[in-house]
Amino acid sequence: MHIPATLVRGGTSKCWLFNQVEVPADRDDLERLLVAAYGATDPVELDGVGGATPTTSKAAVVGASPQPGVDVDYLFAQVGIGTGSVEWTSNCGNCATGVALYAVTKGMVPVTGDRTRVVMRNTNTGAVLEGIVDTEGGVVHHFGRQTVPGTRAGGVAVGLTFRDPAGGAAGPLLPTGRAAEDLRVGAAAPVRVSMVTAGAPVVLVDAAGAGRTGAESPERMSEDVPWLRTVRHAAAPLMGLLPPGGEPGDAVPKVGLVGPPVPYTTTLGEPIGAEAYDVSVRMLTMNAPHPAIGLTSAVAVAAAGLLKDSVVSRITGGPSDEWLRLGTPAGVVAVRCTDVRDGLPHRVTVQRAARLLADARIYVPDPAGRRAA
Repeated sequence: MHIPATLVRGGTSKCWLFNQVEVPADRDDLERLLVAAYGATDPVELDGVGGATPTTSKAAVVGASPQPGVDVDYLFAQVGIGTGSVEWTSNCGNCATGVALYAVTKGMVPVTGDRTRVVMRNTNTGAVLEGIVDTEGGVVHHFGRQTVPGTRAGGVAVGLTFRDPAGGAAGPLLPTGRAAEDLRVGAAAPVRVSMVTAGAPVVLVDAAGAGRTGAESPERMSEDVPWLRTVRHAAAPLMGLLPPGGEPGDAVPKVGLVGPPVPYTTTLGEPIGAEAYDVSVRMLTMNAPHPAIGLTSAVAVAAAGLLKDSVVSRITGGPSDEWLRLGTPAGVVAVRCTDVRDGLPHRVTVQRAARLLADARIYVPDPAGRRAA
């Protein structure tokens, strides 16, 4: 069998996008299709279109939204690498950036002058996002000059805003009711963390208190993956993410380190001074160091920065104003919180870029083992 798909780069991720009318509506059937298409039983995904890294083994199913005021719905899939499974519990802001450009390019949302707004709903989490796509001259662009930390390649500018990322339907900003607390992780000494739900459920570890800096290299972060997984799994039940008797997963909560600014060199070899940013951040994506930062994690760090006594605001010297600059392995990512009421940011914006890379027909082995047509 074969299926139409579009490969898009959104920010620092690559994601295959599928029109919902072209794929199974049943979640189990869809998972089997994606596992077969990506070659996801293989840790290098050689016999499939998966990229064999957490940031390049992603998919989204896009369709018109029935919800008033929303243009498109998208279902995000984090396709496992060597696991033969798919994580459905999270959202991906980088892929949402690609979805916004895809919706305009494919005519799902009409162009409206120099800037075209696309309102998207992530059906995994219910999150609503806005993408402001550069359509200068009233036309769709396939190339652009906007860059983001993590790649020197340009793309079409997309301003991505998370609407009401905390509180209400998203769940409480502080699922335990505390801005910071000591988390016991196995038999080791407790670590100071902030557990927040904004953009995604995230547990942020105070790096200094844990004997780290928050500015670790990807190689050093790789050594800490087993420990950070135990932090994630310890936090999950406290954040309401693990039912009694359930097995902890590796998609949520997202987990990482935060620390004070220090001079460092990015993964692209660019020197960054300590004065260029406000807080160091090193996150995992699934069970690997994130090469930059996931946008949902960036939203959570920015939201934590608004809270007195959180591990972030203790680093920055107090609750931040609109802008918070995050020092990531790839460079500095600036996040803007606006419409802040009662400590909750109702709009969180990150400037991103996207590019459609290919329209393709993916030949998919029959998951049932029958000879494909």
